[in-house]
Amino acid sequence: MPSISEWKVPPALQPKPADYGYDLEQALASIVGIRSIVPSDAFSAQTLGTERMGNGVVIRANGLVLTIGYLITEAETIWLHLIDGRTVPGHVMAYDQVTGFGLVQALARLDLPALPLGQSDAAQLGERVVVGGAGGRQRSVAARIVGKQEFAGYWEYVIDEAIFVTPAHPNWGGTGVIGATGELLGIGSLQLEQARDGGQTQHLNMIVPIDLLKPILEDCLTIGRPNRPPRPWLGLYATEVEDKVVVVGLADNGPAQRANLKTGDLVISVGGVEVANLAGLFRRIWAQGDAGVEVPMLIYRDGKTFGVKVQSSDRNRFLKRPSMH
Repeated sequence: MPSISEWKVPPALQPKPADYGYDLEQALASIVGIRSIVPSDAFSAQTLGTERMGNGVVIRANGLVLTIGYLITEAETIWLHLIDGRTVPGHVMAYDQVTGFGLVQALARLDLPALPLGQSDAAQLGERVVVGGAGGRQRSVAARIVGKQEFAGYWEYVIDEAIFVTPAHPNWGGTGVIGATGELLGIGSLQLEQARDGGQTQHLNMIVPIDLLKPILEDCLTIGRPNRPPRPWLGLYATEVEDKVVVVGLADNGPAQRANLKTGDLVISVGGVEVANLAGLFRRIWAQGDAGVEVPMLIYRDGKTFGVKVQSSDRNRFLKRPSMH
C-alpha cells in the first residue's frame, strides 16, 4: 500500500466542493492517516504484515478515531498523521472481529472536527458519496453506491448488508465514506473486482456500514470489546467453487489445523446441515454455540467422506492485547 504522502487520486476522480451540499473540506479534515507497527511474533503478522498504513475518521471531539480493525490488530505502536502535517501517537481502544471495526484514541490533542455518524441503512443505490482518504480532496474519490448486499470473507467473516462503491479508492483501508448530508456512512475495508459486460471488470470498495458500530460503541469504549459472547472460531480459510466450499488455508496451530483438516478439503455439512457457500458455512459454525463449542463437520477428501469434530476457540485468545504507551 502506498505511503500516505507519496500519491494522489487522479484529478478526474477527486470530489469537487460544488457538487455537495455540505462543507466538503471540513468533512475531509476529519480523515487522518494511520500507521501501525506490529510485533514480528504477532499472530496476524504473517498475513497482514508488521507495518500497516491506511486511514481513520475522527468521530468524537476528544480524538476518538474509527478505522478498519486489520490496520491496528495487535499493534504495539500507532501514529496518526493529520492533514496539517502533525503526527500524533495513538492507543488501540478496541477492535471487533464481528463487524471489522477498530477504534484508536489519540494521545494528544487533534484540534480536528468530528464527523457525525449517519444512517447507512437509509443510503440508496446510486447515491453520490465521497470516499475520504487522509490528505483532503487530493486523496479522496468521488464515488456512487452501486450495491448493498451480503458479503462473506474467507477469514470467517460475514456482513448482512455491506455497501459497495465505485470508483474504488486506491488506498481503501479505513477510508471514511461520506454521504449526501455530510455524515459518515461507513468505513472502507476491501477492494474487489466485478465482471462487466464485454469481459471488462470494474474495481469496487467494500464498505462496512456505520449502523453496525452504534450498538457496540459504548461497550468498546468502556470494556474494550462488545459485550457479547465470542463466536466460535476454527482458523480455516475457505472459498467457493461452484456450489462447494473448499478449504484453502489453515491458521497455524488453530482449531481446524489441530483437528487435522487439510487444504483442499471440501466441507459438505456443519452440524448436520449442508453448506454450499461461505456465508452458509460460517453461519452454521456460529449456530453451534459460543466460542469453545465442538463443531461437527462432514468432510470430503481424496474420494472419501468422513466426519470430524473441531473444538472451536475464541479468535482473540490468539492475538496480542493492546498495550498503553
